[in-house]
Amino acid sequence: MTVLLSAAPPRRANRLRRLADWRLILPLALAGGVLAALSLGKFAMAPGEVPKLFCAMAGACAMSPERMAALANVVIDIRLPRVAAAVLVGGALASSGAAFQAVFRNPLASPSLLGVLAGASFGAALGIVLGAPWAGVQALAFVMGLAAVAFGGTVAAAFRGAPVVMLVLGGMISNALFAALLSIVKFVADPVNQLPNIVYWLMGNLGQSDLAQVLALAPLMLGGVVLLCALGRGLDLLAMGDDEARSLGVPVSALRFAALALATLVSALTVSLAGMIGWVGLIVPHVARLALGARNDRLIPASALLGAIFLLGADALARTLADVEIPIGIVTELLGIPVFMAVLGRVRRGWNG
Repeated sequence: MTVLLSAAPPRRANRLRRLADWRLILPLALAGGVLAALSLGKFAMAPGEVPKLFCAMAGACAMSPERMAALANVVIDIRLPRVAAAVLVGGALASSGAAFQAVFRNPLASPSLLGVLAGASFGAALGIVLGAPWAGVQALAFVMGLAAVAFGGTVAAAFRGAPVVMLVLGGMISNALFAALLSIVKFVADPVNQLPNIVYWLMGNLGQSDLAQVLALAPLMLGGVVLLCALGRGLDLLAMGDDEARSLGVPVSALRFAALALATLVSALTVSLAGMIGWVGLIVPHVARLALGARNDRLIPASALLGAIFLLGADALARTLADVEIPIGIVTELLGIPVFMAVLGRVRRGWNG
């Protein structure tokens, strides 16, 4: 018996060890990514100066006042808001994407499925055309993102049928409607002063919010991600089928509504904070699923951590690849396509045995 246990499962033992280690490895990788992102940029900075700066600001280390002021201006005022935004947006998009895929039992589901991104894009463009301040643009993006989902849900409720299927169809109608409204707004926008701002916003920008705005949205986004993680076990039971889940005491309709509401909320917040950033909510859950399996109680938190790491890396490339900053949405698309193709290759090999 002992021989069988020791000889049979080297691959299984490695997988179990990997499953046990991700709770340590991913947070450490995220912490290292944050320190690296705070150190990268046009302003020359030694690798260890960021930790030393925080140590000096706490009064535990010595640093010249001039150097401390210069570093604080760059790190705290310029880089920290976008790094914090990258962590929040990446984690929120990836966790909401994993939740959407679990609820709809569709590996191609993403935060854009129910129309939240199309609605938020229309809201932001409308705010720019109306001359609203940046906080007003963000508020309109958030409200219209929720309105688009509400419209899709209303359309789905107006027709009887399978609730998941009707939600998808309602989301398609909502996406089409708000895409058309966005086109109208771009058509009437001032081509010199307003249209470029709309186009740039639609390409995504992690540096458009200051630290106060990021911190104001952080509790809502973090709270939404934590609650999505807490729903993971229920979503695992939901994957067995509605009837089976009900027989195990799962409130199917309430669970599905809670997961969709939370995923929609955090998705709308990400768009209001950073504009349109694609692929994160689609590919990151697939990567996490390949590495850790399909259990949502670990898939959703792992997706959140991987999404934060992925967007930190993408933002670092956006800031350092060229003399001018590349919009983050372009970088995530260029990175997302080969990653998704690699994931599809792995999945296809699994299908073919």
